[in-house]
Amino acid sequence: MITVTIYKDSSQYQRFTVEGHAGYAHEGFDIICAAVSALTVNTVNSIEKFTGNKLKAEEMNGFLTCQLESPLSSKAELLMDSMVLGLTDIQNNYGKQYIRLIFKEV
Repeated sequence: MITVTIYKDSSQYQRFTVEGHAGYAHEGFDIICAAVSALTVNTVNSIEKFTGNKLKAEEMNGFLTCQLESPLSSKAELLMDSMVLGLTDIQNNYGKQYIRLIFKEV
């Protein structure tokens, strides 16, 4: 199962982590892993390229962590909202046995 943990204070995203593998299909054919990777990595890349926000990201075999520097611009906030929307849709369509979203207040 993929676990996505999103850390947010009362008003802004602070960081997120992604770990694990969905186990929906064999390696190389797992559409859930591919979708989660595309959404999360694209969010990191888009925040870096299209906003003035700084972040620190690290990616390795089945693990991604992204620490966002506050305060976030409205563009970065929108990109994070879009990522959360996409991940929530994947969870709703495929089930919590493959992907689980956890929201933590910091």
